[in-house]
Amino acid sequence: MTPALVVVGAGPRGTGVLERIAANLAEVYGDHPLDVHLVDPHPPGGGRIWRHDQSPLLWMNSHAEDVTLFTDDTVEMAGPVTPGPDLAAWAAAYRASTLPPPAVAAGPELDAEIRGLAPDGFASRRLQSAYLGWVHARVRATLPPQVTVHEHRRAAVRVEGAPDGLQRVWPAGSDTPLTADAVLLTLGHLDTGPDAGQRALTAFAARHGLTHLPPAYTADSDLGALAPGAPVLVRGLGLAFVDLMVLVTEGRGGRYTTGADGRLVYHPSGAEPVLYAGSRRGVPYRSKIGYGWQGDPPPLPRFLTAEVVDALHAAAGPGGPDFARDLWPLIDKELGWAHYHRLFTTRPGAARIAWDDFAEKYAAAAPLSEELRTLVATAVPDPADRLDLAALDRPLAGAVHPDPAALQAALRAHIAADLDRRHDPAHSPDLAVFLGLLSVYGQLLRLGDSGQDWHGFFSYLASGPPGPRLRRLAALSEAGIVHLLGPGTVFTADEESGLFRAASPAVPGYHVEARVLVEARLPDAAAVRSADPLPRGLLDDGAATGPGGLLRVDPADGRLLGPGGLPHPRRFALGPHTDARGAGAFTRPRTNSSSFRQNDATARALLALLRGTGERVPVPVPSPSRGTHVPDR
Repeated sequence: MTPALVVVGAGPRGTGVLERIAANLAEVYGDHPLDVHLVDPHPPGGGRIWRHDQSPLLWMNSHAEDVTLFTDDTVEMAGPVTPGPDLAAWAAAYRASTLPPPAVAAGPELDAEIRGLAPDGFASRRLQSAYLGWVHARVRATLPPQVTVHEHRRAAVRVEGAPDGLQRVWPAGSDTPLTADAVLLTLGHLDTGPDAGQRALTAFAARHGLTHLPPAYTADSDLGALAPGAPVLVRGLGLAFVDLMVLVTEGRGGRYTTGADGRLVYHPSGAEPVLYAGSRRGVPYRSKIGYGWQGDPPPLPRFLTAEVVDALHAAAGPGGPDFARDLWPLIDKELGWAHYHRLFTTRPGAARIAWDDFAEKYAAAAPLSEELRTLVATAVPDPADRLDLAALDRPLAGAVHPDPAALQAALRAHIAADLDRRHDPAHSPDLAVFLGLLSVYGQLLRLGDSGQDWHGFFSYLASGPPGPRLRRLAALSEAGIVHLLGPGTVFTADEESGLFRAASPAVPGYHVEARVLVEARLPDAAAVRSADPLPRGLLDDGAATGPGGLLRVDPADGRLLGPGGLPHPRRFALGPHTDARGAGAFTRPRTNSSSFRQNDATARALLALLRGTGERVPVPVPSPSRGTHVPDR
């Protein structure tokens, strides 16, 4: 009987593992026959999140040159490198007619976008879908004839089978399961059920005839309840908010022109709701940096190294290190190191002492100490040249305005200043801090769950929207379509009025009421509250959960762990629903991506199991000299 592998989820992560299976096949499995079953209701390659069937107005959040699904010689793995083009190089090859057009590029709109895509441009998600579909087709074409791939355009609803026996995967609506020697779950981003707070808000909305839209992927949300001209409260100013903003403005017929002063002007269609948006910070994520790196990068990591993280983890025991006590001081010092290395290198006149002298004293000073603050104040006289993470994180904290109009003006000024700075190479220490953030993220991945507080801080500074999105936001504020409520916004369900309410201390005494509340954030990855019956069924069968309700897996090869920490011999899982979450399924080229390392180790373990050796393949430890990257989704 031909060995069989069932892969549940044929999106970018499933495609990445399939690529590693193709690369490792000859060495680990040989020329034996193999059946691979791909179970996914969405087209392979893009999957649900990156499917072609979504608005062309929705963009990626990474530069085209920073997106690849192919390994390179920086990836520390046991398998061979199989190079391939990143998104920008793929588009260039398409323009040069050295690649056939993607199957989904049937119309002139997508064709024109491919032809106009620059390396530092931002592709639409539909264009990314075309790239991912091409990658999937290319991987399939590299498989030898003895490997047969079967597609099942359905969801998988449960997995059954004893650990030492064949597994049965049940597609939705099918009376016949797929029989497998091994199962790999690459489920991607899942919907989750509401927590207690969200359930209370939904119940409040039902009692009073209101609308509450819980966290969701904005492209899948039903925005029909956002009526033209009606006030809508929006909680969150991250990337989900940006998608919402686009869909209810340009997506409803609004348009932009450039005014005589060079600023964008928004022309409403009349179909837009009026958005009142707030968050803890009260400001949108920082703009993507609009220039490339020149010169030598900062020597990273310097203080938060792999050895330091491993030592902290070992000393802390099962609960892991405390973020605020053990990790944040080192993060602060690491990011400062990146910032000052660049400042001293590119603007020596900004410092009173030489870099070598500063670096020696900086390294010797304790993190967050008075000694370190005194050193920086003495060496860098202009406060504007010093790195202040607290001010970056909460730029408008404590500011009070006399009325909402004054607040809007202050917020537009903040956005304009951020855009100017993030697109000016004279402020390249900001880019050095970005590289420092990537380095820190790569080290924290060694701990499995890097902590929600850190992830939010990282996303705010390093994974913000493209500059054009923020320019549009400022124009929408000028047009009165979007009102930013300020930092510390509190959203409540007011039983007395029967309405949702939002208020910020930025304008004392001011509040807004509305019949609609939108949670502009993505669902969390908790398997314990997943709306998908498959991960819930795994938990019922004894799969272990870790922090945040994530499925626990063996970091060596992605095998699912049981309650006693024992790895399941035939079930594997990779992705955001597990506690071995790495960078995104695709990543920046030449960054030793943790996801690519995971994909290779899991592919080799699967092939060894299917071949009958059951060999365990360790995941190589990342080089301390390389970082990683987390794309937008």
